[in-house]
Amino acid sequence: MATQYNETIRVFKAFCDENRLAILDLLRTGEKCACDLLEDLRISQPTLSHHMKILCDAGVVQGRKEGKWVYYSIDPVGAEKVREILEQQLTVSGSNSAGN
Repeated sequence: MATQYNETIRVFKAFCDENRLAILDLLRTGEKCACDLLEDLRISQPTLSHHMKILCDAGVVQGRKEGKWVYYSIDPVGAEKVREILEQQLTVSGSNSAGN
């Protein structure tokens, strides 16, 4: 049973850290180079890599390599999937709604 929740767990994990929320906020304006994220967030490269792995594994962010840098952006397909997961988690079914 737990395996059916793995995707939801990965998505919620991606959103439950201040640095990852800051990264997403920066990416809302468009694609950013890892070098710019490092400068804006004032974190180390290993720390950024850790956070980007979680965001990418959740499907929220995508990266593309150009030269020695990786450029990150919000994955539109992943963003839609997150909306669906959140909606699913917050939708009250008719038999369990208040007043029944």
